[in-house]
Amino acid sequence: MKTVKKYIIGPFLLIFMLSCAKLDLVPLSEGSSENWYSDQTQIEMSLNDLYRTYVWHLEDGFKTDRWTDDWAQRLVVYEFPAGAITSEWEESEAMWTDTYKGISRANRVIEGLDNAAEALPEETINRLRAEAAFFRAYFYAQLITLYGDVPFFQNTMTIEEAFELGREDAEIVLNAVYADFDYAIEHLPIENISADIRRVSKGAAIAMKARVALWMSDWEIVKEETQKVMDLGVYSLHPDYETYFMSKKVEDETIFSLPRSKDLDEVWSSRNFMPRTAGGNAVAQPSWELLSIYPCTDGLLIDESPLFNPQKPFENRDPRLSATIVEFGSEFLGFIYDPDPRVEKVLNVNTGQLVENKDTKGYTQHASYNGLQLRKYADMNWIPWLADNPIILMRYADVLLMYAEAKIELGEIDETVHNAINQVRARAYHTTVGDVTNYPAVTTMDSDELRKTLRIERRIEFVWEGKRFWDLHRWREFEIPLNRPYYGLLPITEMRAKLIETDLWFWPITPEIDDKGYPDLDELYEQGYIAKLGERNFDPKQYKWPIPNKEILINDNLEPNDGY
Repeated sequence: MKTVKKYIIGPFLLIFMLSCAKLDLVPLSEGSSENWYSDQTQIEMSLNDLYRTYVWHLEDGFKTDRWTDDWAQRLVVYEFPAGAITSEWEESEAMWTDTYKGISRANRVIEGLDNAAEALPEETINRLRAEAAFFRAYFYAQLITLYGDVPFFQNTMTIEEAFELGREDAEIVLNAVYADFDYAIEHLPIENISADIRRVSKGAAIAMKARVALWMSDWEIVKEETQKVMDLGVYSLHPDYETYFMSKKVEDETIFSLPRSKDLDEVWSSRNFMPRTAGGNAVAQPSWELLSIYPCTDGLLIDESPLFNPQKPFENRDPRLSATIVEFGSEFLGFIYDPDPRVEKVLNVNTGQLVENKDTKGYTQHASYNGLQLRKYADMNWIPWLADNPIILMRYADVLLMYAEAKIELGEIDETVHNAINQVRARAYHTTVGDVTNYPAVTTMDSDELRKTLRIERRIEFVWEGKRFWDLHRWREFEIPLNRPYYGLLPITEMRAKLIETDLWFWPITPEIDDKGYPDLDELYEQGYIAKLGERNFDPKQYKWPIPNKEILINDNLEPNDGY
């Protein structure tokens, strides 16, 4: 296997080159595989590498969201939604390589702990081993979810062993994943902080085991593990949905996150997601399907609620909409944001001066192609376009909704299901679960209706957090949204004639929502009110990703997945 091969050959080549100069290959003052893992500091330094974004294949912001119906990017359709991935797909190669790097490094830490057995207490050894086991478990879980049967190893191998490694049955790997999580749960503390770093904790291990079980539809495990997290009494929902995502610290809602910091140069560029008046590029935005799916304040979807006005799409909507997408006419990053072509100038709120509105098609064709802009995560700290928000991989809201989903799928619908969903929904309205006059509480006992409600709730609660891809994958519902075109604004000349001069901006009619909760904007297109920006054509074979062709070429024991 390529990743193992690189891992093993690298040190051999280094030894060969250095031995010609007759150097001491293991100086006592330097760390190496010969003398490393001898104390707690060295081991934790090795574990720190597993918190880096590249090992999680997350160095690029919003990675998997690009392949879902929550995403719009000018005229771009990525390979996955286009149904065009092959065994040469770079994302599959990178995911495979990065994930196996993480697994190999976790294995080395676990093996290396034997070097520290005499120097550290057994409790410390167990805790450090548990931390490495947590990472190994989650990395393998990602692999079997995406690829099915995969090469499986829990120790360092020789080159010969690596090239004999075939694909292990996914069920066997899953059992090992659960075993690693169980070990981590047993030995990790509830609070795990060292050198002011929030490390993997017991709650993180329990919650991540629940997520893996969710991917596998192991509903009993999901229910049991999420109940354990709730029983810990450690986590709670942040009181404000919008400001939670702007926080740079670890809040009580955050169960596990990857740190980023401008001081440590661990950042990503946010300019492509920001409006042009504020200096951004407006390359990628939330989709119109996403804009359509937020319920109104009466709890009804937009095609059912009398409160919805398609020409004022932000009014009377779930508060998470305006916390996620910039409301037209509101202040954002120091300027009033308004894509209406009739608005030629907007207010610079810092100077009190009117400036040219660069966020309308009336000014430039490169303004947002659908008029929308991302608000979630963004504040003035995003300027000069280097964001360092932590990557939140697990938070308490997810635990609540995983619990509710498990109970629904098990046919155990009761008040605890309502309570879990309503905690998340009530927080969005800045109120409590019992204050049902101030938010649309979920009360239905019908399983089909609850399932639809839960899935929509997950979509709007976790938008652009990297969860939509995995939800559509496990629900086997990519075919619904990703076999429809995605739409945006008309060219300015047509827009003026059909929307501005007729006073029909923004949408002349209300989009339809189908029985499963997926918006359908086809009628707007058929009547000539909107433009088609791209065609999507999801191929069902893509529920299993291709084993990278480079791996198959160097290992005769690896068989490709069907269709690649």
